[in-house]
Amino acid sequence: MSKITFLGAGSTVFAKNVLGDSMQVPSLQGFEIALFDINAERLRDSENMLNNIRTTSGSKCRIKAYTDRKEALRGAKYVVNAIQVGGYDPCTITDFEIPKKYGLRQTIADTLGIGGIFRNLRTIPVMLDFASDIREVCPDAWFLNYTNPMAVLTNVMNAYGGVKTVGLCHSVQVCMPHLFEHLGMDKEGVQTKIAGINHMAWLLEAKKDGVDLYPEIRRRAAEKQKEKHHDMVRFELLHRFGYYVTESSEHNAEYHPYFIKRSYPELIERFNIPLDEYPRRCVNQIADWTKMRDSLVGNANLTHERSHEYASYIFDAMETNVPFKIGGNVMNNGLITNLPREACVEVPCMVDSFGVTPTYVGDLPPQLAALNRTNINTQLLTIEAAMTGKKDHIYHAALLDPHTSAELSIDDIVSLCDDLIEAHGDWLPEYR
Repeated sequence: MSKITFLGAGSTVFAKNVLGDSMQVPSLQGFEIALFDINAERLRDSENMLNNIRTTSGSKCRIKAYTDRKEALRGAKYVVNAIQVGGYDPCTITDFEIPKKYGLRQTIADTLGIGGIFRNLRTIPVMLDFASDIREVCPDAWFLNYTNPMAVLTNVMNAYGGVKTVGLCHSVQVCMPHLFEHLGMDKEGVQTKIAGINHMAWLLEAKKDGVDLYPEIRRRAAEKQKEKHHDMVRFELLHRFGYYVTESSEHNAEYHPYFIKRSYPELIERFNIPLDEYPRRCVNQIADWTKMRDSLVGNANLTHERSHEYASYIFDAMETNVPFKIGGNVMNNGLITNLPREACVEVPCMVDSFGVTPTYVGDLPPQLAALNRTNINTQLLTIEAAMTGKKDHIYHAALLDPHTSAELSIDDIVSLCDDLIEAHGDWLPEYR
């Protein structure tokens, strides 16, 4: 029996989307869906929920929960990763509250910046443990990574884990539809080209019937900036650098040195930047789960409609050899010629029975490549810290982070890193 293994299956709502989708795909009928999570209660919840969907959908898939990770992985053809190491309490709280003591404010802090660096440092050892198990019990499996920080973790699994890995993020799928909806433009029949790095990939082209839509996009976006809205940072980047970026304004506010500045507090209001947004979401999600649980877990009549998540479409393309196009995170290796070869990039990829085949992009516009490189610098030095165990590289990663270096002195950045290392304690390995 072929197997799909889901690591972090306690993410019940996300498991519903990815695995509920998979149970509806004809080519995946008869697969075992193996669930693993370190939280036994949430694992049972997801198992019960998926069995409810299995019953109502008539799926021939088999749901099985495991308490032994290696057994969950044994013989898997596909592995989906959706873990969060350290959770909201204590680790996300630590990532936000200690930087605040230095006057450093963040919005999401799960990808880059001080929060992203330390999320990486506590997640990479766990990912490498996964990789060790995969090499032993399912060496040919494809590993679909949904966990942030996407670029670094996908890079590590490919370059150091020895596992066939593609990173998947929603931002490519929703970029054009959300932009066109916001601008009042018709999205039907629009062809796009998107490439860059995760959360900072660029809408390079948008065409309909061969007509370039960017002049109209720029015109309408400029009009929108005259009023307050949720996407002002991205529209400002579009205005100044010429292209729209895939990920949200709250994320991009902290990827650049321009928007969250103690010396210009009025920028927070001007660009409508939601400081401390991720902790707010965490608190709300925890509260919402208590209300949502009965409707998902205890509902014997639970149904599911296939979502836009890439995973089930990837599985189907690999099973049937009917090609499917995705925006995937893969090793660069010359795909984007003016970004470092050793970086992880987000580019169009074709999926079929041969796996994931990324497409050649060539040079990005020079200003876009330059912005990407500011983030890649920190990503690569974070990997260097994790793989060498050298504390100096943690400092280097933080010193080169665009937002952090724009706000704090060298001494304060080093001190902040030391405080975070101490506060995280056993969530981090020893650094020398």
